[in-house]
Amino acid sequence: QVQLVESGGGLVQAGGSLRLSCAASGRTFSLSRLAWFRQAPGKEREFVADIGWTGENTRYLDSVKGRFTISRDNAKNTVYLQMNSLKPEDTAVYSCAAQIGTLYRYWGQGTRFTVSS
Repeated sequence: QVQLVESGGGLVQAGGSLRLSCAASGRTFSLSRLAWFRQAPGKEREFVADIGWTGENTRYLDSVKGRFTISRDNAKNTVYLQMNSLKPEDTAVYSCAAQIGTLYRYWGQGTRFTVSS
């Protein structure tokens, strides 16, 4: 089992910055990648970014490239999503997901943040 806990949600003004954290515990040695997803009301969940659990390979949704940065702290088993130049359309519930093999088998409960204009 792997447990994921997100934190860092809240309210931020447009153009501001926020950092989300996803702390992993349990059998983390089996993880291949850690990803961030988001879902706004009435919209489908979409991929935001991910990073290899043991490597530094990263991928990003086109609309967040240059604004969001995903990183990992191995000592803390934590993945961060630094979000800069935030826009109202970034408002959503953000969830982290742990990939084992080809599947996202574990999910956090999600953390919501709102970007005000």
